[in-house]
Amino acid sequence: MNGAWLGWGLAVAAVAAGYVGYGWKGVALAVTVVMFWLLLQFSQSLRVLRIASARPVGLVPNAVMLNAHLQRGMRLPAVLKFTRSLGRRVADEPETWAWADEGGDEVEVQLVDGRVTAWTLKRKAAEPEAPRT
Repeated sequence: MNGAWLGWGLAVAAVAAGYVGYGWKGVALAVTVVMFWLLLQFSQSLRVLRIASARPVGLVPNAVMLNAHLQRGMRLPAVLKFTRSLGRRVADEPETWAWADEGGDEVEVQLVDGRVTAWTLKRKAAEPEAPRT
């Protein structure tokens, strides 16, 4: 929430500074810069979603590495950027998504307001070796 307030506050400050410094031409420049910044953010979000949609849902190369890279407060787009895959929805309350690797290990990530609050790594139990004869 603070990031959004800060961003919009800077946009308003840029428009005000443009008006004070250069009149309506400064306002036009400030609005152009703000719109360019918003388009860059939108383009980055679409790129992350396009890359993630090209891979199987909920599949990552290594769930243990995902577990090691997760941090509390991380935004969902950052998680998608790292996993390069859309997660598999596990629960609605709390919002929980899961990613698994081909070995059977799985990471479940809980999100509140689009930010990581908790995660758990579920390791596949090792199968006992067959007796040798």
